[in-house]
Amino acid sequence: MEHGRCFACRREFDYDPAEVTTFLIDPATGLPPGFSVLGRTRPATPEAVARSADQPLCPSCQDRAERGLPFGPTTGG
Repeated sequence: MEHGRCFACRREFDYDPAEVTTFLIDPATGLPPGFSVLGRTRPATPEAVARSADQPLCPSCQDRAERGLPFGPTTGG
């Protein structure tokens, strides 16, 4: 088991690296390579891919995404 932070909601959780869903995330943007902050896709540069690393997604965010609900950080309201 490993301990890490969900890349979407930033909550810490324990996970099995062989079982957890991960996404390649560019630390310079906080997004997958090839995505813009406006949600558009563009060709990923080799530099963005090279500096990116797999980041875990917590089960709660994965469940919400599979049900078509918004996931990630929440704001009060």
